Amino acid sequence: MHEPTFSRRHFIWTAAAFGASSGLLRSQDRPSESPQSAGLPDRRSVVSVTNGAGRRQNVCDALVAIEDQILPVLKTKKRVVIKPNMVSTRNQLASTHVDALHGILDFLEPRFKGPVTIAESSAGFTTEGFDNFGYTKIAPEHKPLDVSLVDLNEEGKYEMGTILSGDLHMTPVRLAARLLDPEAYVICSAMLKTHNTVIATLSLKNMALGAPLHSSRAESQHWNDKRLYHGGVRQTHVDITMTIQKLHPYLGATVLDGWEGMEGNGPASGTLVPSRIAVASTDYVAADRVGVDVMGLNPEWIGYLGFCAQAGLGQTNLSKIEIRGPKLADVTKKYRMHDDIERELRWMGPMTEIPEKLG
Repeated sequence: MHEPTFSRRHFIWTAAAFGASSGLLRSQDRPSESPQSAGLPDRRSVVSVTNGAGRRQNVCDALVAIEDQILPVLKTKKRVVIKPNMVSTRNQLASTHVDALHGILDFLEPRFKGPVTIAESSAGFTTEGFDNFGYTKIAPEHKPLDVSLVDLNEEGKYEMGTILSGDLHMTPVRLAARLLDPEAYVICSAMLKTHNTVIATLSLKNMALGAPLHSSRAESQHWNDKRLYHGGVRQTHVDITMTIQKLHPYLGATVLDGWEGMEGNGPASGTLVPSRIAVASTDYVAADRVGVDVMGLNPEWIGYLGFCAQAGLGQTNLSKIEIRGPKLADVTKKYRMHDDIERELRWMGPMTEIPEKLG
């Protein structure tokens, strides 16, 4: 947790790369067990699904349904950090709705007695989103909790992580320190959305791209570590996985608000899908596996989801996920993909340029 003291020129280190599967899928037929889960530890995860009468109640009920998974860890923490998704500070459909945050706080009030921070690192000016989406009015409604708002970019506290650059070089990135706090219970508040690079964005993508910072308004030299995650359609999936590996020990629970999802040209310019559900789990990978299922997507298309499972960060095998709530088939709505889906799926095929093999 310190201020940056080095330039971007010093940020290039040694090379490394992940392998990728060789086939390019053209079908959205969804297998019940993905090959991505092969070799994973035989462990079960719990995911709740709710489809009630309103967004706020849906979110709260989804957490209540897994409180036996949450409370043993929550009771050991001194504070809670809620990480919303604010890819846009102006388009409400693209960003976490205030009622989803109210639902999380409704769950916490009778179960937690410490400070709660709603913390985000938007690609734009986070405080603008706090104002536009009504976050600044949250605290008075939850006075038993000490609720505050923090712009992680302006706070500027970070720890270092590493990702792959577009040249497949190991590259350091600055990750928000509050999301790496061992005394905090981190709750992700994300949504069901299609994406313009990685097919779909849910819990894992929200955390991985919300963690890297950019320069504050006061800094004369502008920098943005989020941009380093867009080195290539293949690398982005790997970079998300590498960042989740760093964050994983600190992740608490996640809630996917699907009251209104986004299809088409997400994550900022898509159209509304009234899915009317919420998904919650303490296993972010399992939550996202269920999330892509209820969006009608093939989970094998989501590279970072499979990579995270292969790294032992969560469960993607539906036969090893306990679903608390309705059958997934009863709440599934097939989402329309981004216009660039064919190019997005090229992460699965062979690289067109490969450095020569030596030795």
